[in-house]
Amino acid sequence: MSYQWYSNTTNSTSGGLLLNGESNAIFTVPTATPGITYYYAKVTNTDSNATGNQTATATSSVVKVTVNALTYTIDPISAKSAAALISGYVPGSQETKSITITRAGTGDLMHLAVSLTGEDFVVTEPALTTLTTGTPTTNFTIKAKDGLAAGTYTTTVTVSADHMANVAFTVTQVVNLPGVPANPKDLVVIGGDRQVALNWSSVTEATYYNVYMATADGQYNSSSFSTVTTAAYIAENLTNGTNYFFVVKAGNVGGLSAASNQVSATPAKVAGAPTSVTAVAGNGQATITFAAPTDNGGSEITAYEVTSLPDGIKVTGAASPITITGLTNQKAYTFTVKAINRVGSSMSSAASSEVIPSALTENNSGGSGSSGSSSSGSNGTSTSVPAATGIEVLVNGKVENLGTATAAKRDEQTVTTVSLDQNKVGSKLAEEGQHALITIPIVGQSNVVIGEMNGQLIKNMQNKQAVLAIKTDGATYTLPAEQINIDAISKQFGKALSLGDIKVQIEIATLTAEAAKVVENAAEKGTFTLVAPSINFTVRGIYGNESIEMSKFNAFVERTIAIPEGVDPNKITTAIVVDPDGTVRHVPTKVVQMDGKYFAKVNSMTNSTYSVIWHPIAFADMENHWAKDAVNNMGSRMVIGGTGGSQFSPDREITRAEFTAIVVRGMGLKLEKGAAPFTDVKASDWYSSAINTAYGIQLISGFDTGEFHPNDKITREQAMVIIAKAMKMTELKAKLPAQAADAALRPYLDADKAANWAQNSIADCLQAGIVTGRSDKALAPKALITRAEVAVIVQKLLQKSDFIK
Repeated sequence: MSYQWYSNTTNSTSGGLLLNGESNAIFTVPTATPGITYYYAKVTNTDSNATGNQTATATSSVVKVTVNALTYTIDPISAKSAAALISGYVPGSQETKSITITRAGTGDLMHLAVSLTGEDFVVTEPALTTLTTGTPTTNFTIKAKDGLAAGTYTTTVTVSADHMANVAFTVTQVVNLPGVPANPKDLVVIGGDRQVALNWSSVTEATYYNVYMATADGQYNSSSFSTVTTAAYIAENLTNGTNYFFVVKAGNVGGLSAASNQVSATPAKVAGAPTSVTAVAGNGQATITFAAPTDNGGSEITAYEVTSLPDGIKVTGAASPITITGLTNQKAYTFTVKAINRVGSSMSSAASSEVIPSALTENNSGGSGSSGSSSSGSNGTSTSVPAATGIEVLVNGKVENLGTATAAKRDEQTVTTVSLDQNKVGSKLAEEGQHALITIPIVGQSNVVIGEMNGQLIKNMQNKQAVLAIKTDGATYTLPAEQINIDAISKQFGKALSLGDIKVQIEIATLTAEAAKVVENAAEKGTFTLVAPSINFTVRGIYGNESIEMSKFNAFVERTIAIPEGVDPNKITTAIVVDPDGTVRHVPTKVVQMDGKYFAKVNSMTNSTYSVIWHPIAFADMENHWAKDAVNNMGSRMVIGGTGGSQFSPDREITRAEFTAIVVRGMGLKLEKGAAPFTDVKASDWYSSAINTAYGIQLISGFDTGEFHPNDKITREQAMVIIAKAMKMTELKAKLPAQAADAALRPYLDADKAANWAQNSIADCLQAGIVTGRSDKALAPKALITRAEVAVIVQKLLQKSDFIK
């Protein structure tokens, strides 16, 4: 039996090409040439013993064979830019780009090579010149040559191989002239109606500034939005309600700086006026309800202001309804309402219908959580008091009769105590649900005002995450119930008690003559001026004749202190805590305006005596420094001190102990004495108390060796870890949108130098805008940090946490 194979260009056994030498039963198809070919075989069998025809031939069916062409390609390579250089750069300091070539086709790439245009770059040949299925990738490097003059250099890199179409991409190296300006600092933005105003600290070397605008975070065009010659700009013709992002670069003949910090703002106008205003009269007050305006002006409405007509009494609240007090019974009133957003107040609404407040009958039913007459809760004598009278309490702004008020004297001070009824308040908590705000407004001239309730009511409020506010003409004390740790108070009495047998008092008091003298002496010693009456805030638990005071909390608690008429709000520096021994410390404070009056809003973690002061400081060596405003502000607030002789030494690097102490002071924390938690910190060291305090609230942790290294210079990444922990305490961290750490670090070429344990903290600081890179591309996590930088960082921590302005 014999075989003969044929090839054909058609699907046919006719007209095929005889394949010489292909006479075996098995035929190997050639694949050198791509295309479609048909094959068949003729089989011949010869039987010499047969009579007659001894040969028989048969033809096989046709087989179609397709040979695909090999492909010769690599993955695309994008354009590359090396980190910018300064003319006169040190040879070898230029960035070397490593480029990966990856085989993407089916054919082996042979004689792989790389070529450049121009003579400004140096390239290495690929490590491999052949890429196959087994070894599909190789690398080569490229960098700018040494000694390039200022300018922008671009080369086209061409990758070639046998049978492959050339693949080209560009590499760019910028060499800046010496003296390129520093990047602008402290960029701030204020939104307006269809416009925003930008301001930043001027840069000494700059002759112009490029302003860049985007509607997405970080997505700026390469060309600037505008160019100006002063450190301010107003962007106009914007769309209200749209969030815009801005950065600024400083420029001169040497080129452009890195970008400033990024800011964003949403242009807006005042909201429309509220509608459907109605009023319901009460005893010396009225409750006003209204509908929110349909147009918020492009900005969230944050408050509403109710005004009485006549008398012009104004009250601000967060939502409808709002109760306005201080009205005259049997006098007719109407009321208007304004909506307030971050731009300002709307036009007044249409007036409500006329109502006439009238006196309510006296309520002597009692029923408070603590029976009997109210206790003053302090050493000193109390006179007998009149029967308790009903008092109105606000629950989420709604007027309720939930307690009784009594008056007494404690030594030479008058005392008003409001006792809340456990059952009545409990019913309202059940109706209102979680996070209710219970406000006890106490009007009058008492030296001491006390909100009193039993421990079980406190526990019920904790379970509902309620907040209690005691409000007087001179101060407000806003306290989440969970911060009154009633279980801990009960344990301190040393016996198993029913919580209903414990009284809890929250007190706001003016100072006794003796306490006032301590504050006056502290002011004289500290060379600061008192600008408002000092106030003492106290929380205590009482069981029988025993009293326990809560001196500190686990979170920041808000207080407001009224600023007297005639005091210039621009001449208020901060509030301070004055301890009984005359020791003073700053507490985060900002001046706010409510109902036409100025208040100091204070956030602190302790109870004590609070004073509002004027304490301006200007360091002589900060006059022309980029961090002048932040340093002088933190110095005036007693957060940072000088280095002697009116000097601050802003560019001096700072130690780990110094940084810890500044953060502790910036947050207004009370210093804790005692045995040091680290083997290299002695109780006699000046920083021992600050380190104890920071360790106690888990701001710092030290090294695995049990040491803190207090006198080592602190690095940027170490500082950011501490700041990120502080952000959790101020609840700033909780306000940040979720973002993976690598997303925040990705823009920086040296992000890989950040320690793994620091990366999440660094990302938090960057995202919050508290810390920026040393340039657009350089994070410098291992670099040391200066005193000026620390002042700016702590100021931004407090500003971003809404603790100061």
